Parts: sequence; structure tokens; C-alpha cells
Amino acid sequence: MATPLYRLCCFLRRAQMLLLFLGIAYLMAGSILLLQRSSLTLRTTLPPGSASLSSLMALPAPPTAVRAAPGLGMRARSRWAAPQGVLGGGGGIKMGRNWPTSRHLGVQHLHRRWFHGLMPDAEEQRSPLQSNTRHKGTYVGCFMHDANDQALGGTVLYDLRKMTSSLCQDTCSESGYRFAGLEYRAECHCGNRISSSRAQEEDCSLVCRGERGVPCGGVGRLSIYKVEEQLPGQRKFRNVRYGGCFKVPKNTTNTFPVYSFQPNSTSQTCIETCTDKELPLAVLRKPHCYCVWASFLFRLSQRLPLDQPCLETNGTEHTDASISTSPSDQDYYQVYQTPVLDSRCKERTFLPERSTSLVALSSFPGAGNTWVRHLIELVTGYYTGSFYFDGALYNRGFKGEKDYWKSGRSICVKTHESGQREIEMFDSAILLIRNPYRSLMAEFNRKCAGHLGYATDAQWRSKEWPEFVDSYAPWWASHALSWLQFGRRLLVVHYEDLQRALFPQLRLLTLFLNATMTEERLMCAQSNQDGHFKRSGGAQRPSFDPFTAEMRSTIDSYIHTVDQALRDRNHNGLPHKY
Repeated sequence: MATPLYRLCCFLRRAQMLLLFLGIAYLMAGSILLLQRSSLTLRTTLPPGSASLSSLMALPAPPTAVRAAPGLGMRARSRWAAPQGVLGGGGGIKMGRNWPTSRHLGVQHLHRRWFHGLMPDAEEQRSPLQSNTRHKGTYVGCFMHDANDQALGGTVLYDLRKMTSSLCQDTCSESGYRFAGLEYRAECHCGNRISSSRAQEEDCSLVCRGERGVPCGGVGRLSIYKVEEQLPGQRKFRNVRYGGCFKVPKNTTNTFPVYSFQPNSTSQTCIETCTDKELPLAVLRKPHCYCVWASFLFRLSQRLPLDQPCLETNGTEHTDASISTSPSDQDYYQVYQTPVLDSRCKERTFLPERSTSLVALSSFPGAGNTWVRHLIELVTGYYTGSFYFDGALYNRGFKGEKDYWKSGRSICVKTHESGQREIEMFDSAILLIRNPYRSLMAEFNRKCAGHLGYATDAQWRSKEWPEFVDSYAPWWASHALSWLQFGRRLLVVHYEDLQRALFPQLRLLTLFLNATMTEERLMCAQSNQDGHFKRSGGAQRPSFDPFTAEMRSTIDSYIHTVDQALRDRNHNGLPHKY
């Protein structure tokens, strides 16, 4: 009797080991398939919110699915939905771990290859050292670039799918920089001076993802170009803003780091001078131009209500007899914010201590959530998180995308969810509301052409547009109404109010988030408020009105419903321009 039992026990042990081995093999095979297919954008079904609305909120449920045109990828409304590509918006691969950086180039190479390898065509293609490809600007050479020896210290831009030398150079030129450097096929660095030593040219043999035959750096190496020169006074910069007229105490200008005496000075020439010196503020009183960091001298509260004193000073004709090498008793100065981002604004971290309170930044898609996240990160210095994983946003600097949304390390968490269960997972929330007409168009643009692109007239005229409006317009209303009903400690922010009065709204946001906001960071937020997250080219709208009379009638009824719900709960109603 003992022998059969012994044989049975041995068989069961072997069966357990066999099952364990098969299970491990199955998981490994699934992981490999997931990595291979992660570049595909999957259309996902949007689960309806589980919450039942009151009679006031008796609106159609959010869309469960929308038939999409080719290339019209749908955003996953659940964190656990099917995976999408790195640039598609969803996150099939858990990205909660923060991969440590390493000074060893081999380890950096493995980390970068793992992340870049999530994209299609990820094999490292090397360009010949002697390339006849013509490109913009002047190629300077290959330079070392790592944490301790950075070649260029300005703006950084990522594009894992379409990076080209022209795109990088245009970005750096518009931001006021003279040099553009490309690293590891997809990373663009800007600066006005090269601060590292040369490397061997073969170290920069990787080609750009969007441009064959052009060197695009390597691991810890930059292929640096000098952007096309333009004549003085003709350079065009993005994000240049007039800061106002200020009264500066006498002799204070002696402490400013850069001074330029310009007999024929204009605001343009002063801005060019300060941009070349990589300083964020240009201070002008003709013919004197100063370049400074953000300073307590130029606090917004000290801005003069009228520009007349500065206009009178700078409008005076300067003759040889009137020009002196030091400022006169008139101490009114015009202040301009150059496109150079204050280095103190670039420093962002996760919260030093994990927060036990989860704060949602909730909005309907297309309501400007990404822009508000950018502003919050600028003024607080802390990363924002996301209920989802959007590779395109992670590549553009939103490092909180990679962190688990419940980790407590982000100052707030982006979400588009509107079900009662998802809402009640947050302790407080910022509810961002935008004009539904603008929101619907912005989200349709995103689905057709990405975060910064535009839908074509053909796409606006297609059958997908009315189907999109039929599904998403009710969601705009039910999203706001659900958060008003189930949200705890709610701050309602209107997108249009942020555009009209940025600083008061930013103060409200930081106060609600229990964060400190320095004057320097506030000025940084003003000078770089658009960042790289706003569609360029102005308001590129379809050549016709895409909203039919029936659509407008339906959307207007939703506007009135949401406006009444806001007022019933002691919030400000929707802006009248709706």
C-alpha cells in the first residue's frame, strides 16, 4: 500500500513543477507579445458610468463606443482597458517603476533601448559618417552630453516617432536658441552655448526617427547644429510677452547681470540680446537694455496700472547730446519676458513626502487638461499624475504619466472618469470646464491628428463627426453633473477664466492644492504658459461651421442644464460667452 502512495506523491510533485514551468513560460510569451504589439493603437470600448443621475441629471450616458474612422484612435476611459501604443494615449504596460539613471553608458543604452523599443522601427539604424543629405543649419559636430557634462542646457523636446533635424532646429530657433542638439534618434536639446568637449563622430551615428540619413546623436552624445542665422531685428520668437511698465529704484540697475548700450535700441533688439544671453527678462529704457533673472523688482503687484510713463520715456528721440552712458533720473522701464525659460522653472520633482490625499484634475476630453497640468507643474515645481498612461505626454516632459496614480507622489491626478465609484476614489477635485463647442472640436482634432494636430475638412465632413457629437456631447454634460453630485471638496475652474485672468486663477489653484507659489515661478508661468502643448498656427478651424442647427440645439440644452446645476450648488455659472 505504501508503494502506490509514494508513487502518487512523486507524480504530484512532478506535476506541480511542470505546471509551474508552463505557467512561467506562458507569462514570458505573453510579455513578449505585449511588447511587440504595444505600438499598435487599439480601439477600446468606453464603459458607461455606473452612477445613476438624479432627475436634474437625467441625460444620456457617456458613450460606450464610437465607430472610428481609420486612424481615429479612441481614448481608453479605464486604466485597465486594452493597451494602446506609446503615442496612442493608453497604457498597456505598467510604467509605475521609476528607472534609475546611470552614469554608465551601457546601462543608459539598455534603459533607453527598452523605452524607445516600445515604438515601431525601434532597431538602431546608423547613418554613414559621410552623408550627402542636405539639411537646415550648419552641422557643428558630435559632443558629449550626460548628467555631469551637458553640452546644451536649454529646452528639451522629445518626439519618439517623427523627430527630424529640421523639427529640432525650428523648435530651438523659435525658443530663442542658437544651437540644436539631437540625442538617441528622438531627443532634441537647445542652448546658446556648447559646454562640453567633442566626441568621436562615430559615436553620433544613429539616424533620426523621422529623417533617414541624418545623424541624430547616440547614447550620451549630441549631434549639434547651428540654426540658420537671421538678420538682427528679423528673428521671430515664440512666447515673448510684454510684462508691463515698472518703476525701478535708482542705482539698482548696477546689479543687473547684463547691460547693453544700444543707440538705436528697440524692444526687438533688446529681446534678442537677452535671449542670446539666456536670460528670461529684457528690461528696456532707451537706449539702455538690461538682461536679468526674475526679480522681486518686477513683481506683478508692482506693475504700474498705466504704461504712459514708459511710453513717454521710450518714445523720446535720442540725440547725441542726450545720450549718456548711465540712466538719467527717469527710472521707468519696460519689461519683456524672453522665450528663454527660467532655469528655476525647469526643476520639477515628485512630492517629497507621499500624500495621503488624492486630488483629481478632472475634465471632459478636449477641455485643456494638459495645459492646466503644465501650468500647475510650472508654478508648484511638482509633477502631476494621470489615471492613464499617455506616452506622447510622457515624451514631452510629463514624467508623472509613468507613475502609479495612487502613489501619492503627484500633486494632482488627471482623469476623465465620470462614474460614481471612480469619483469617490478621490478626496478632492479640481473640475475643469470648457465651452463644449471648443471641447468637442479640440478632442476631435486630437483623435484625428494627435495632441498638436488638426483634423482635415474631409474628416469634418465625414460621418464620424456627427456620430462623435451624438456620443460625446451628452458626456460633456454628464461628466460635469456627476462630479458636482459625487465629488468631495470641489473647486470649479473655467478654461475661459484661465485665459482671461491667468494669475488670479493660478493663485486659486495653488491655494486649493495647499502648495506654495513664488513670484519667480509665477512670472515663469506667464512667460512660458503655452509651452509645447498648444496647437500652433492659430485657430485653424474647418472652412465651414461643422455644427448643424440640430447639434447646436442639443448642445445648448446641455449648457443650460450644467449652468443651473452649478448655480444650485453655489458655484459660479458658466461664462456668458457659452
